[in-house]
Amino acid sequence: MKKEDLLHLEKLMNFLASHFLIKNSWKDVSKSEWTFIVDELNGLLKERDLKQKIKKETDLVGANYLYEHLIINKLKASVDKTDISGLGKPNLGKLSRIVQVLGYDNYIDFINSHNESFSFNDLKIGIPKATVNTRLLDELIGFWYSFNRNLPDNPEKINEERIWRSSVEIYKSESSGEYLIERSGGDNHKYYGKITAYADYVFIIINSNTFIRQRHFISRLKDINEKLKQPNYRVDEMHFISTCISFNQEPIALFEIFQKVNNTKNFVADSISFPIESKELPATVVRYLKDTEGNRINYR
Repeated sequence: MKKEDLLHLEKLMNFLASHFLIKNSWKDVSKSEWTFIVDELNGLLKERDLKQKIKKETDLVGANYLYEHLIINKLKASVDKTDISGLGKPNLGKLSRIVQVLGYDNYIDFINSHNESFSFNDLKIGIPKATVNTRLLDELIGFWYSFNRNLPDNPEKINEERIWRSSVEIYKSESSGEYLIERSGGDNHKYYGKITAYADYVFIIINSNTFIRQRHFISRLKDINEKLKQPNYRVDEMHFISTCISFNQEPIALFEIFQKVNNTKNFVADSISFPIESKELPATVVRYLKDTEGNRINYR
């Protein structure tokens, strides 16, 4: 095994830890948790074969494959070793089967989609001489779904547009103390950003780790500091004016809604697009987004 192969394998195991357990590193995952991940993967493999009407028995991942073969015999065995050439390469076919049920074409496609690490330090967000509203930021920590639509210049084309639902996680960094945000995008894109609040205003800046596009979000939660004094109050919805730079470098303005996920067990960490007529979209979201004229933002 080469060092590059080992780094690729570590990315996969970190991805599995994050995807199934919301943990940052494979080192934080226990043996029993790896068994849980195997069960989840095998469930997805069975579900895929059922949908594709494959009659032969599903080729499942071995119960101890992740922990014993990849963690113990590969990653942990390489710790403090200067020569890892004696460690055999993992089976690319098995690795491809694992990532295919997670939305990738094969293992190479997974590696190519994760060939860059993102540095939150590249993002600059701050307003001088203003006190950060940490009480509000603490309230915003958690899981959200976001809904947005690029409003058409011609309102008659509204039915041709699609609404995108993305998963969003807001959390506080244990190392820096900053409030960070991650969200999913189409085609396995991921977006990373920082969030801050001053008075009753919320500001977000997000970059993509796969192509050059930056997003800015601005929202005001009126009288939020008074509302937070109420013992049972919680922020369940935020409305943003959101801007980004399109592929032709033209600024695009969006109207975006963040809705808090009440039951995180049902949180789906992927982006899903719906037609506006979909019954899966909350009625409040559809009502806002159908108000084309009311939501139009003139950014020119």
